[in-house]
Amino acid sequence: MDSLTQFVLGSAIATATLGRRTAAWKAVLWGGVAGTLPDLDAFIDHGDAILNMVRHRSESHSLFFLSLLSAPLAWLVARLCREPQHVARWWLALWLALITHPLLDWMTVYGTQLLLPFTNHPYAVGSIFIIDPLYTLPLLTGVLAALALRQGRGLAWVRGALVVSSAYLAWSVAAQQIATQRILASAPVPGLAHAQLLVTPAPFNTLLWRAVAVTPTHYYEGYYSLLDGPRTMRWTKHDRGAALYQAHGASALVQRVARFSHGFFKMSAAGGEVFITDLRMGYEPHYSFHFNLGTPAELASGQHTTTQEWQRPDLATALPWLWERMWGGDAPLPGGAG
Repeated sequence: MDSLTQFVLGSAIATATLGRRTAAWKAVLWGGVAGTLPDLDAFIDHGDAILNMVRHRSESHSLFFLSLLSAPLAWLVARLCREPQHVARWWLALWLALITHPLLDWMTVYGTQLLLPFTNHPYAVGSIFIIDPLYTLPLLTGVLAALALRQGRGLAWVRGALVVSSAYLAWSVAAQQIATQRILASAPVPGLAHAQLLVTPAPFNTLLWRAVAVTPTHYYEGYYSLLDGPRTMRWTKHDRGAALYQAHGASALVQRVARFSHGFFKMSAAGGEVFITDLRMGYEPHYSFHFNLGTPAELASGQHTTTQEWQRPDLATALPWLWERMWGGDAPLPGGAG
């Protein structure tokens, strides 16, 4: 999730856990710091764009390593706040603020390596977009109330905000399941397995859902709104670059993307260079993780430094489409998809 959301989640959890034992501003500050801390790994450059993608949300998002960090962090904060008598409660508050960061990230589609060092599997529920105001605003309201109101009333607001935001997460999972069943009923190919279908929310909401179905040779993209009613779902068909994958599938770079994306990727060629794209984040033809692997010879030799080439959409057309389509409108996606 975005940094603001992680900060206010950590702040809300620390404030609710510490209660009246410390000043609200201390709980908000240090809870927010702990809630943001795991994302500092985004500033590490591993020397390769694909490595930067697959190593984000790795050790710094491990429940095991964050639990180890929580004790010395609590000891330090308790002393900085001159509250050593509350070190145990600070430990509980900061441990919760730390581990809820990767647990919330787990709800997005990116992939979070929660169980390192035991496995580096990138877990992803994919039921909430990385920025969702309906999740963030209750938490922000609760934290601001904790700072502005008397401690008792402020705590009530914070705890209420945690209940509301958690209920929204539960709703996102339920909505994803509803959308998945409807989408499977309109599958673009017969006998489509669950593992071949990705269903994740369109930006900023849980009403409109993007679906990607993959076969060995093609992928299909479609959109379903919970407000669509009986309207038939439209799919667009695209080539996955099967010949390129057959030629270059042994490359470590290709294997990393294939594994991290759980198989939702495509390969393409342009200008004599080979590209690989994670299909989970973005929409056709605009994707967040689109990588230039160099020429076939460079890819085979491993001499090319992989670069990420953002494919940014035109927000002036994408946002009005999103708003209309979210409410069940039958608007075609700008660019001809969906």
